[in-house]
Amino acid sequence: MKPPPLLLGVTLLFWGWQSDLLLPGALMTVVLESAHVFKTRWDFSDDDFTKTWSFCSLVLLAAVVYSFTNNDGPSSFTNMFEDLSLSAHRSASTASARTAAQVIRWLPMIFFPFLVAQTFSTRESIPLATISLILQRRWKKAKSLGLPSPISRGFSIVYPYFCATLLAASFHPSDDNSFFWGFCVLLTWVLWTQRSHRFAVAVWFGVLAVAVAIGFFGQRGASQAQAYLTNKLNSQWFANLIRRSENPYQSRTSMGIVGKLKLSDRIVIRLQPNKPKNIPAYLREASYRLYRDQTWFGGSPREDFISTTEEQPTGSGNWTLLTGKSVISSISIACYLEDYDKGAPSGLLPLPIGTTRLEKLTAYTVEHNKTGSVRVTGPGFLMFDALIGPGAAIDSPPSSRTNFNFARGSRFYEDMGIGYFEGHKGEGGGFGFGGRGDGEGRRGFGGRREGEGRRNFEDRNSGSSTNDPKFIPLVSHDELAVPAAECPALDLVIEDLGLRGRTNDALKVLQDFFATRFKYSMWQSTPRDMNAHQTPLSRFLLTTRSGHCEYFATATVLLLRRLGIPTRYATGYAVHEESGSGYVVRLSDAHAWTLVWDEAHKQWFDFETTPSSWIEVEKSSHSPLRWLKDAWGRFVFEFSKIRNGQSNIRQYLLWIILPGMAMLLYQIAFRRGRKRRRDKKNDAVFLEIWPGLDSDFYQLEKMISARGVMRGSAEPLNLWLQRVEKFPGMSSLQEPLRALIRLHYRHRFDPQGLNAIDRESLKAETRRCLELLARTDS
Repeated sequence: MKPPPLLLGVTLLFWGWQSDLLLPGALMTVVLESAHVFKTRWDFSDDDFTKTWSFCSLVLLAAVVYSFTNNDGPSSFTNMFEDLSLSAHRSASTASARTAAQVIRWLPMIFFPFLVAQTFSTRESIPLATISLILQRRWKKAKSLGLPSPISRGFSIVYPYFCATLLAASFHPSDDNSFFWGFCVLLTWVLWTQRSHRFAVAVWFGVLAVAVAIGFFGQRGASQAQAYLTNKLNSQWFANLIRRSENPYQSRTSMGIVGKLKLSDRIVIRLQPNKPKNIPAYLREASYRLYRDQTWFGGSPREDFISTTEEQPTGSGNWTLLTGKSVISSISIACYLEDYDKGAPSGLLPLPIGTTRLEKLTAYTVEHNKTGSVRVTGPGFLMFDALIGPGAAIDSPPSSRTNFNFARGSRFYEDMGIGYFEGHKGEGGGFGFGGRGDGEGRRGFGGRREGEGRRNFEDRNSGSSTNDPKFIPLVSHDELAVPAAECPALDLVIEDLGLRGRTNDALKVLQDFFATRFKYSMWQSTPRDMNAHQTPLSRFLLTTRSGHCEYFATATVLLLRRLGIPTRYATGYAVHEESGSGYVVRLSDAHAWTLVWDEAHKQWFDFETTPSSWIEVEKSSHSPLRWLKDAWGRFVFEFSKIRNGQSNIRQYLLWIILPGMAMLLYQIAFRRGRKRRRDKKNDAVFLEIWPGLDSDFYQLEKMISARGVMRGSAEPLNLWLQRVEKFPGMSSLQEPLRALIRLHYRHRFDPQGLNAIDRESLKAETRRCLELLARTDS
């Protein structure tokens, strides 16, 4: 089925316009449409078409791999041998979709050589076996078994190329309706040439108009649905259902949950220290100040995050978190961003405490807050260097709220999820943790005012009162805040250890206390005789003395606060598993520990009270097939490096593929001529040995095959002629062909051959059939 004249040329111009590749589209149009001006044609063999298809396939492979390593779009061909820029990594945030879109936009250029080969060949159709590996394998198998070769159908690439060009044009950067109307015009052009004449033109155009209207309003509805899903639904809500992620504003613990707490042993972070064994014990993602109802809160508003500016030049990947600080070590960190913020991957970076600078970090934005959390948006995979130094960190000192006067309904407390508690008249102390007041209390900590008091947290616990001599009121800042419901159990432990007034050796005493009297366990049984006022933490301290890291960290933070030592609750990962020259961190290594304020050096330091046996407990639950999961994780890691430009493979990729492309071009352009001369010489020798191969019938066979009725390499002529007669428009050739084939068989197989008269009859019958075939085409 021939296309209308100029159809492919106009379609290529339309594709170039929509894809911002108008110049390549115009050049391809000139080359293709020149076939209507220049009548020269080449007799390409099946092997030539096979090599041309292989060449196009190799170009497609190169385009796919290059798109995965660069992802800058078609314009990136001009920067093919340059380093990746930040824009490339920004594009990588929607990696799979962008890669597919780029390759599809390049399809007209990739398969243009094959279209040109068919356009300027003597054939109107090409054997399907030239592009089908399955048919090629069947042919080889039949040949090796001495069987007749399977019948191969012919095909034309014109209309598949037309559809691929329209598909490529659909990936356009403009937001108008120009593609839709251009698509309708081109499709109408094609359908008009193939319309059925049984229906009136008005009916045909009416049906077409209905289809266009449905398509127009359908694509508008699809766009509106996409906008609704993108803008109205929170993608992070879906993400939180399937993956672990840290929230810098609050951390809901698993304390009080009955059953076994188990996390995946999937590798989520890989570390490579600059010096062997020089590895931090913890990678912190967030830290928290305020505790209430088994939940830790950051204690700061969402606006607390401060943007960090990337160093010049743009795209350097260097971000300074804290200036004027010396660096004593560095570590390479590879991790994944598993949350989403406005459609881009985002998350908290797992960093050692004391990190002062980030290098080779290809992020879009970097922010940090006063509790040491560093939040980034960028590609889904990050690989960077963290530079660490002693002394001050990005964490702020213990924060005072004594002079803060928040109005009722302040967003600060709403963001923390802390509500208001109306109290009784008299001594109440206001909203806070252990605050005291003589009347109407403000929502501060320790404020005093005459009037109506508000109930504080210890009013909820019958065993605690502001008049309790063992109670230490909160005076200064969040890092000393203790929920009143936890005070009785904490005070009993402090009295049991004799720590009242002994803050100097409190850390060592607590570390020994948890190491010798408690055990690590991921299992929590159902409480039998739990007091109505007993919390999961107090039950852990006084009854079970068994729990996971969240119990130990929370208990340590609140015990030290009752002793007047400022602390924070930290979450992140523990680093302990070596892998080659580096380390790996698994999801099961997620950990919680304590940050303690060192007043003498004005800095925070990590403090651990979870028994060291927790690592062995975690190892005992490992699956025997973990090595298989690790192997897959390694493959994903290496692929992510290539995908996000963290590997040098892009610099060598084209130098690997280009030789193969050059070899195919050489075989098509140069070896083809030598092969043809060799084949002609062999044919001449063969003709001398096998008379009859010069029969005029083969001209007719070639013309019929070019019209789509191809004869199999081992198909008998009579069976082939039966198929020819059934082909539309070939019935008039039935009688002439039968007469001609008898002469052909005599000339081909009769030992005496044809005499001069019969030989002339063979030529005449062949010319007659060719004329009938030409009239049939017209």
